[in-house]
Amino acid sequence: MKKLLFIVLAIGLLASCNQSSKKIQSFEEYPVYNGDDLELTYSSHNSKFRVWSPTADEVKLLLFNSGSEGSAYEMKDMRRSKNGTWVANVKGDLKGKFYTFQVKMGEQWLDETPGMWVKAVGINGKRAAIIDMAETNPEGWENDKHVLPENVTDAVIYEVHMRDFSISPTSGIKNKGKFLAFTEKGTKNTAGQATGIDHLKELGVTHVHLLPSYDFASIDEAKLDENKYNWGYDPQNYNVPEGSYSTDPENPVSRIKEFKQMVQSLHNEGIGVIMDVVYNHTYVGENSHLNLLVPGYFYRFNADSTWSNASGCGNETASERAMMRKFIVESVVHWAKEYHVDGFRFDLMGIHDIETMNAIRAALDKVDPRIIIYGEGWTAAASPLDEEKRALKKNVSQLNGIAVFSDDIRDVLKGNWTNEFPGFVAGRDSLENAVKFSVAASTVFPDVTNERLVHTDKPYATSPTQIINYVSCHDDMCLVDALRKRRPGGATEAEIQKFNKLAQTIVFTSQGVPFVFAGEEVYRDKKGVNNTYESPDSINQINWNNKTTYNDIFTYYQGLIALRKAHPAFRMTSLEMMKKHLKFIELGVRNVVAFTLSDNANGDSWKEILVIYNGNRRNVSVELPEGEWSVVCHDGKISPATSLFTISGPRFIVGASSASVMFGSGDTPK
Repeated sequence: MKKLLFIVLAIGLLASCNQSSKKIQSFEEYPVYNGDDLELTYSSHNSKFRVWSPTADEVKLLLFNSGSEGSAYEMKDMRRSKNGTWVANVKGDLKGKFYTFQVKMGEQWLDETPGMWVKAVGINGKRAAIIDMAETNPEGWENDKHVLPENVTDAVIYEVHMRDFSISPTSGIKNKGKFLAFTEKGTKNTAGQATGIDHLKELGVTHVHLLPSYDFASIDEAKLDENKYNWGYDPQNYNVPEGSYSTDPENPVSRIKEFKQMVQSLHNEGIGVIMDVVYNHTYVGENSHLNLLVPGYFYRFNADSTWSNASGCGNETASERAMMRKFIVESVVHWAKEYHVDGFRFDLMGIHDIETMNAIRAALDKVDPRIIIYGEGWTAAASPLDEEKRALKKNVSQLNGIAVFSDDIRDVLKGNWTNEFPGFVAGRDSLENAVKFSVAASTVFPDVTNERLVHTDKPYATSPTQIINYVSCHDDMCLVDALRKRRPGGATEAEIQKFNKLAQTIVFTSQGVPFVFAGEEVYRDKKGVNNTYESPDSINQINWNNKTTYNDIFTYYQGLIALRKAHPAFRMTSLEMMKKHLKFIELGVRNVVAFTLSDNANGDSWKEILVIYNGNRRNVSVELPEGEWSVVCHDGKISPATSLFTISGPRFIVGASSASVMFGSGDTPK
């Protein structure tokens, strides 16, 4: 009977409006509440509650002394108010108490929920907590400032899972798997090399992209000794930090304050914080905190009344509906303002509608227009929402100040995730045009055709600011594992390290925004496991001793970042600028891509830059453009501040499976 009720409500039939006997025939007719006081307004004198549930017949507020134990010490009937909301007012200071709402539909009381706008919770997120948010601020928080790039192409993004970063015995970090791991300075691996936040500073990244760190459902915060692992793409409470990453998940203040301490610590080192956000689905459908308030409204359904599932997780949210859009926009702004978060990565952004994504951009612009937004421009399955309305990769030109991941550069370099063939860096031929397409940020560009592209049949971006370049992330195999799995016949481990360096050189010298998966810089692997979302720490952890074992890899990545940061030619901000300064040149050798960046591109100190990628597993001889060249990157070595050597040609040997970067020798290396 319960299931039937949800399905009937989901298609908007026979639901009664909150202020009249009028029948609501569709979700579009639901009233919209535009106030900013959902769901708790706290003061030491009283607490005001307002919950949006226009189809409810009754709503109760339940008050508790504990975040997880015992029954309600008081239940209050809420009264109908404007635009589908219900209100209650409780006098006195409720700080330290907890609450839930309970909605009655017809004759049935649904399960309790802390609401969806909830900003503090008890252990495991089942009850909302009443706290004074001002008491969650660490010392000096009022002086903490956003860390934002002048242009998004100036960013160097480092994607990391909270637990992976610090859990290894080799990390030297005390607060393993916690927000506070990012506050510890002076940590070292067993050989005495820097780990943790000192390592990030040494590496040179500008922004840390944190895998989901809001309150997710798959980890029991009361049983942390079980050491359960999950990436966190199973949202429960969107506006609250995850309790298992705090030192005291039972204390509602702890997780909030410690998240802020993490942000503050990273900001003090000049490193911004990007949050991975997952508004496209919830952990469960029927019994989610959203659905227990307004059954069906926040989700999409198929024509046969079954739950649509573009997320691949059993449900998908309906961002195009006014109150879902309002919720997402307000949630993102909450993280930006309350927690000083500097950017947002949207999981399966292609599920969301374009209008909502642009509304998010507009709202964040009022905080700071430099706040970064990017996302996955695809879905995991079909969606009922028309493709032309969705924030898909192919629609990125309609997104304002929002970038998409380039799966094109990812798979042309290391091989398509759908098969086991190697990519350009491992010697597969006839991919030169697809590499050029990636270097030119997936735009319509001279000397780049639509032939043999990987995941598209035509350009889709109109600016390099719309493209996130990467070769691996938490999803699928990490770079080392993928290169090993797809290794061509006879390839040695030494060759795989060459493939690795070449892949990242292309990422960091292409136009767009570079993105690296944590641990790639120390040659991390995940033992060949493809999908590690709930694998144990032994698979997912970063072994910090790798920094010593593969110090050559680390030094090379460090050099790539330094090269890019020192030279704005690699981070142009418009297609017009690219067309003026970037030119592909033919060197007459298969599986080789070369281009110049001329005339002090984007104000660069180097007048002329030449970049050559050799996708062959053998050295190749090429004829250089006329002039004398200072080489700063060659055959797996990099020295961005002082050149490795000078060459005047005309013949030049490019190392097997490697890149060479050089500048006109009349310039000064910087």
